[in-house]
Amino acid sequence: MKKFTLKTQNFWTVTLACVAVAAGLGINQAPEAIAQTPDQGQSSEVQELLQTKQCPGCNLSGANLQNADLEEANLQNANLQNANLQNADLDKANLQGANLQGANLIRADLEEANLQGANLQQASLQRADLEDANLTEADITGTNLQQVDFEDTIMPDGTIRNN
Repeated sequence: MKKFTLKTQNFWTVTLACVAVAAGLGINQAPEAIAQTPDQGQSSEVQELLQTKQCPGCNLSGANLQNADLEEANLQNANLQNANLQNADLDKANLQGANLQGANLIRADLEEANLQGANLQQASLQRADLEDANLTEADITGTNLQQVDFEDTIMPDGTIRNN
C-alpha cells in the first residue's frame, strides 16, 4: 500500500509541476490573449475599458492593451504613457488630449481617430494606420512615424497629408 501511495503522490507532484510550467509559459492562453481577457490580473480601469470602451481620464499608464478591440473607445484625456497598444484597433477612437508619450502603437489602427492635442512624444507609430485621423495640435516630437499611412490625415499644423 505504501508503494501505491508514493506513486500516486509522485504522479500528482509531476502533474502539478507540468501545469505550473504550462501556466507560466502561457500555453493555456488564447493567441489573441492579453487585452481580450479582463480577468487576468489587470487593473479595474483596464477591465472597465475592455468591457465598456469608456474610460475618459483613466490612468492606463503602462497598460498592456496589445491586440485590444477599442474601436470607437472614449479615451479622452486618458493617461496611456508607455502603454502597449501594438496592433490595437482604435478605429474612430476619441484620444483627444490623451497622454500617449512613449506608447507602443506599432501597427495600430487609428483610422478616423481623434488625436487632437494628444501627447505622442517618443511614441512608436511604425506602420500605423492614421487614415482620416485628426492630429491637430498633437505633439509628435521624437515620434517614430516610419511607414505610417497618412491618407487624408490632419497633421498637427492643420495641413492635410497624403502619403
